[in-house]
Amino acid sequence: MAQLRGRLERQVAMAHHVSWHAGGMASAAYWPADCDDLREFVRRQPADAALLLVGNGSNLLVRDGGFDGTVIFTAGLQKLQIELAPPAHGYRQVYAEAGVAATQLAKFAAANGLTGLEFLAGIPGTGGGCVAQNAGCFGSESWDCIDRVNMLNRRGELIQRSHAEFEVGYRRVEPLIEVGEWFAGAWFDLREADGSAAMRTVHEFIAKRRDSQPLDMPNAGRAFRNPQDNFAARLIQLAGMAGARLGGARVSERHPNFVINGGDASASDIERLIDLVAERVQEKFGVRLQCDVRIVGNKT
Repeated sequence: MAQLRGRLERQVAMAHHVSWHAGGMASAAYWPADCDDLREFVRRQPADAALLLVGNGSNLLVRDGGFDGTVIFTAGLQKLQIELAPPAHGYRQVYAEAGVAATQLAKFAAANGLTGLEFLAGIPGTGGGCVAQNAGCFGSESWDCIDRVNMLNRRGELIQRSHAEFEVGYRRVEPLIEVGEWFAGAWFDLREADGSAAMRTVHEFIAKRRDSQPLDMPNAGRAFRNPQDNFAARLIQLAGMAGARLGGARVSERHPNFVINGGDASASDIERLIDLVAERVQEKFGVRLQCDVRIVGNKT
């Protein structure tokens, strides 16, 4: 049996590991050294063990009652490389493991004269999170250019699965065959292009996010998915909820689809404010906003 090379901690304060800087404790947390170490750790866990794979915690809220299980941080999964595409494929492929930051992935592609991932620039999550949620912006989505993915199962096995084995929609990815697997990496089909032009687009997208989003305050990105033919931020603004407060949580005035931690917000403050915003929008417009944040754990 291979020796584990990562770091295991008990009773981990998740507020230190999520971008909202709020939330409860996890029973344990493991930081694998790399993908092989992750596979070995997962292989050793009981079949019914509660496991939660987390990138950089940018789209996650752990309730104040904590998570009764082990959080596995994917920061050690950093393989990022250009690979030869299959014959007659017509693309060049980039393989990125789950822990690679979205902006790093966008810059890597552009620096190597490839286009198709510029929209990831400025997204606060990791490649794994973008793949799992079909993250997107500026008219593009992650699965627009995914050829296949590496999935990790409970036995610690890596299984390649094609795009066709998933049902993909707006901010949604569902397996058609297996369940209980995690995204460990993905192959992206990209076109050759003027690398300098692609890099300019990357920096333009980063600047747009910086100018329009409350990046100076703890947040988890957009709180709600955009409803069909509309924008959540617009509906929240028109419902009079921009600037609304509950405890230490506040709806951003700069971008009303962001809920920010004003400094002392609890996870409960944030979750209740998200629920309140959704209720007010539904009361005024008859539209039920769908939360775009992963919320886990026990309520107090």
